[in-house]
Amino acid sequence: MSKKLEKVTLTSAAIEEQTAAYLKSGGAVEYVGKGKSGQFASQNSKQVNAKK
Repeated sequence: MSKKLEKVTLTSAAIEEQTAAYLKSGGAVEYVGKGKSGQFASQNSKQVNAKK
């Protein structure tokens, strides 16, 4: 028998509760301006050519 994976449903109340707990434990949230990724570009990034 295989175990079924439980589907996790997050409500806005649950997300707010988890966020509050994270911030209370010393976590921080970094806000990223609109139109910016928030990820740093890799120095070794290469463009992928799917036609090869």
